[in-house]
Amino acid sequence: MKTGIHFRFSIEDGRYVAAGRVRRAVRRTAATRPMAKLYGRIQQPTDTLAYRLSRGRTTLSSWLAGVPLVMLTTTGARTGLPRTLPVLGLRDDDAIVVIASNFGRPRHPAWYHNLRAHPQAWVAADGVTRAVEARELTGAERDRQFRRAVEIYPGFDRYRRWAGRPIPVLRLEPRA
Repeated sequence: MKTGIHFRFSIEDGRYVAAGRVRRAVRRTAATRPMAKLYGRIQQPTDTLAYRLSRGRTTLSSWLAGVPLVMLTTTGARTGLPRTLPVLGLRDDDAIVVIASNFGRPRHPAWYHNLRAHPQAWVAADGVTRAVEARELTGAERDRQFRRAVEIYPGFDRYRRWAGRPIPVLRLEPRA
């Protein structure tokens, strides 16, 4: 069994300032209200389809925008059923950090509620799936990780302002 989550994608390569012109444009458009609304509706189905068609190698968003997306599988808070969706995942040592921005909407995303109810989840990145345990970050640790996320996708800062709520930051640590 492989240990940790290994990205072919390095965080430094994914920084906004290092992204090419097209990838910066995609990230910029996603941080406008009309496109955030559209992306909020189409991202999950299109990325899930691209992930399946590529046999777990990429998603459409990661290919177009150059951001590190992972497939997160949670257990539904109410249903108890597995739910899989793409989320931006930042590698942090052997863990993954995810941001519950929900494209700047006033409510937290469903996956956040799922992780609060059932912190055990699975993360797939670059063809490797790992069992993880979610822990919500607070204070300076949360702020540091949020700033790292903004370096890759500045739209998170806009989403924070639009949402009118604190945006949770979670660390997904490998389970034994």
